[in-house]
Amino acid sequence: MESKKPLCPRNCIDINGKIIYSEGDQAWNLIRLKKEVLNEFYQLKEKRAKFSYHMVYYRNYEELEKAVKELKKKSEMVLPFLVFLYKETLTL
Repeated sequence: MESKKPLCPRNCIDINGKIIYSEGDQAWNLIRLKKEVLNEFYQLKEKRAKFSYHMVYYRNYEELEKAVKELKKKSEMVLPFLVFLYKETLTL
């Protein structure tokens, strides 16, 4: 089993981005990391390194609060990376 080491930012990152449609995959599956994220997590620039992620999207605030409490109990200090999904309205 591979061990995972969490990446921790030095500063708070607050940016907006877009989800891009991938023609090859025919799916909305591409989230490009902006320069601010790459500057904060310099390890992501290592071309030979492998990175993984664990994504959880809770359906309500109670489930989210319970998960945060569980994270606080763990000895490994992993902070969640919050991503808020929005459907944008088209303006002509």
